[in-house]
Amino acid sequence: MCLNYLTLHSLIMTPRTLNIDFHNYVSPAEQQILAAVGKAAEAQGIEAYAVGGYVRDLLLNRATKDIDFVCVGSGIDLAHAAAKNFKPSPKVNFFKNFGTAMFKVLDMDVEFLGARKESYDRNSRKPVVENGTLNDDQNRRDFTINALAIRLTPEGLGELVDPFGGVEHLEQGIIRTPLDPDITFSDDPLRMMRAIRFATQLDFTISPETLEAITRNAHRLSIISQERIITELNKIIETPMPSVGFKLLFDTGLLHHFFPEMVKLHGVQVHKGKAHKDNFYHTLQVLDNLCRTSGDLWLRWGAILHDIAKPKTQRYEDGHGWTFHGHDAIGAKMVPDIFRRLKLPLDHKMKFVQKMVALHLRPISLSKEDITDSAIRRLLFEAGDDIDSLMKLCEADITTKDAKKMQRYLSNFELVRIKLKEVEEKDHVRNWQPPVTGEEIMAHFNIGPGKEVGIIKVAIKDAIMDGDIPNTREAAFAFMLEKGRELGLG
Repeated sequence: MCLNYLTLHSLIMTPRTLNIDFHNYVSPAEQQILAAVGKAAEAQGIEAYAVGGYVRDLLLNRATKDIDFVCVGSGIDLAHAAAKNFKPSPKVNFFKNFGTAMFKVLDMDVEFLGARKESYDRNSRKPVVENGTLNDDQNRRDFTINALAIRLTPEGLGELVDPFGGVEHLEQGIIRTPLDPDITFSDDPLRMMRAIRFATQLDFTISPETLEAITRNAHRLSIISQERIITELNKIIETPMPSVGFKLLFDTGLLHHFFPEMVKLHGVQVHKGKAHKDNFYHTLQVLDNLCRTSGDLWLRWGAILHDIAKPKTQRYEDGHGWTFHGHDAIGAKMVPDIFRRLKLPLDHKMKFVQKMVALHLRPISLSKEDITDSAIRRLLFEAGDDIDSLMKLCEADITTKDAKKMQRYLSNFELVRIKLKEVEEKDHVRNWQPPVTGEEIMAHFNIGPGKEVGIIKVAIKDAIMDGDIPNTREAAFAFMLEKGRELGLG
């Protein structure tokens, strides 16, 4: 078992003297790893500590699959020595230029680093690194809750080293930098994203002085690669309530530096006394709603981008009020450019998000009218195996605060789901493939590729979708002959 709240509270009373009995608080695999590293450090006559996120998560009773170790000496040498304490010995991967080493053992990732101190050039997040003490290493950490260390060597085994009150901040639920936050964030601006990520993941509050420093230094994010930014953003999106992180990103100005399309969703315009909803906060509500039913990162991206074209399509029409005609289609066209700029994958994941954005209004419109088999067939044809994801997104898009309206919308969606199931069982049009191929059309009529082939293929598809003919090869072939005669193909 791990440490509980009472133990965490007791650590505040004796933060530098309490010894942690690993046999009571960590898993057998962790015990074995900690013992192996401690034994290796003792043999080398150096100090070694479990540090950072592992210690934080241990105290918060959060599961972890990696352990970081710092030693006052060579992290690479310690890694090789520790690996020999396992049978069979895991392969050690090391990076001489960075002084780091790692291996995987007992289903855990284990990383080693020699204690160091860092100095930064203002135009780069890559520091000048020198050997240092444990204190130097803790000073360079991003937040007090990540600057905790547990001694592994026999003298003082289990002693918690907490120079910045990190344990107290864990109990209070506070994100704070060990040193001056302006220096911390200017040195490595990615730490601003990490602060918001940790606040969102852990349901913590960023201290006022730390939050103000993020706002002051938001422009420094420009020296960070888009890949690193998106890694942190995706971790925020994967939390149970990502709206917390997005609001912090917006309020501090960080979001403005890498996701201007989302920032443009913010705000409300009023014309002739009529206002539209704030599409930024609506999007966040849809995202949070979706997170209750799906952990799929890319479906969550579909929620983030489903209304992304509303600022481009926003119009006020007399007699109708505010409209956003075509925002689904235009939004779908925006997806590839956004993914490309944000360094998100341009493969099937992007295509999936694009499909969600393009189709997100379709089930909603079906739920408001008499549901025809033809409309259901076309939706199944276009959504394919992603129909269930699309329905989750559309249900999340219901953000009315009127309980009666909410119940009515959900009931209508349930009717759509029932109809989808009935039509699919009867007509089998999900991931539909034409019963007659273009090659067969050309062979039968003895023609080459051309517009006639396309006309016949589209006519067969429309006839099946509209229910004019059944979804069978025999019916499609007979319809092909009829259409061919109409085109004079004989």
